[in-house]
Amino acid sequence: MPHGDQPAALKRTIGLVSGVSLNVMNMIGVGPFITLPLVVGAMGGPQAILGWVLGGLIAICDGLVWAELGAAMPRAGGSYAFLREIYRRTPEGDAEGFDAGRLLSFLYIWQLSFTAPLSIASGCIGLAQYAGYLWPGLHGRALPAAWFPAWTSLLAASVCALVVALLYRGVEAISRSARVLTVGVLATVCAVIIAGFTHMQPSLLRFTAPILAPGRAVPGSAFLEGLGLATLVATYDYWGYYTVCFLGAEVRDPARTIPRAVLLSIALVATLYLAMHVAVLGVVPWRELVADPHAGGTMRAAAALLMERTWGHVAAVTLSVFIMWTAFASVAALLLAYSRAPYAAAVDGNYFRVFARLHPRHGFPHISLLALGAAGMLFCFFDLAHVIAALVAVRIVLQYVLQQVGVMVLRWRRPEMDRPFRMWLYPLPPVVALSGFLFLLVSRRGAGRELLFAAAIGVSGAAVFFLRERSGSR
Repeated sequence: MPHGDQPAALKRTIGLVSGVSLNVMNMIGVGPFITLPLVVGAMGGPQAILGWVLGGLIAICDGLVWAELGAAMPRAGGSYAFLREIYRRTPEGDAEGFDAGRLLSFLYIWQLSFTAPLSIASGCIGLAQYAGYLWPGLHGRALPAAWFPAWTSLLAASVCALVVALLYRGVEAISRSARVLTVGVLATVCAVIIAGFTHMQPSLLRFTAPILAPGRAVPGSAFLEGLGLATLVATYDYWGYYTVCFLGAEVRDPARTIPRAVLLSIALVATLYLAMHVAVLGVVPWRELVADPHAGGTMRAAAALLMERTWGHVAAVTLSVFIMWTAFASVAALLLAYSRAPYAAAVDGNYFRVFARLHPRHGFPHISLLALGAAGMLFCFFDLAHVIAALVAVRIVLQYVLQQVGVMVLRWRRPEMDRPFRMWLYPLPPVVALSGFLFLLVSRRGAGRELLFAAAIGVSGAAVFFLRERSGSR
């Protein structure tokens, strides 16, 4: 089978509305409700909106790269297909010499086997935390033994299992469900925005000296460190605008649908994030938001406090239910998209062949879905707070940087390639995105530790790749 070809079993059933819905579900999820205080705390005040702005700029530039690559190569697997094609040996696929595309695309799938389940688990854990707000007894342990997991961990794993069962119906059913779930996602964010803007206290939003953290009032090392951390968290919250690219082989009219879905999703979500930042900080003083004493879900307490101060306790409870809805929708979108990547690699002979199997009735990669879902259930019992930055570092090094460089390499190596969508202002978008990602890697304390973690993933993946190549495993 030629490089990147996809079997006819994958049907093109996803349109623009479903594509945008899947992207938005993946982007919003439960992230901003939990991480907004982290962004504010990093910058020491309302000026943390700069993190959302810079993160949005990086997302737009990176989104243009995804739009061009996705429209030119609408295949299952997203980044796997892009890296495989960009860095392969020669455009003609000469059988002699080392194939860098094969190695880099394998490394992408290898790191995804670790980071995708963690991302999936984070959404399930966020849902369980908000369930714990509604039913405080969930924070206790199921058994008195100290080693036994809390009810929230068991609930998170159960949610992951439920999502797998839902996705097992096939992509057509989920495409229809995506629209309904997206309504819940947007309603949740809009409720926070409306409550905040209708009870706004503009004085809380002033960038004046009394509300600026020491050392972060003027540009300098501390300011840049805070901006780097705030932007890293914001960038993590923006990620997901590329979900439709992972489903490229199942998108109708991909040359038009994929670029539009990517860019519309970024514009919509960036607007909502900026509005939500203003809405929350216009009601809740930033110091109170950052210093919230509730254990675990800091943003959970902040959202509840906002609603209690504006619309009352019932509204706060209702919001928590909608946040759980949002988390569930996000997990479904994540697992749906990520399950296509190992499948595409296995079909290409560049990953373990068991992942190439399709469901005999519904025609979706069920082995890949089950494997990532099972790993996600396992990670639901871990504390993810200390590895989020490391996960971001891994993806920047083994995915995003390779794509920013790769889109320029492809323009140089394959000028004749059909590009239904050509990014605006080339080569500015990939250069800006690349600079932004490198800033996130080096501007913060502990960056060296995170880069070592990324290197360990890369080295272990390379070792597995060469062992497979040597043994002839395809």
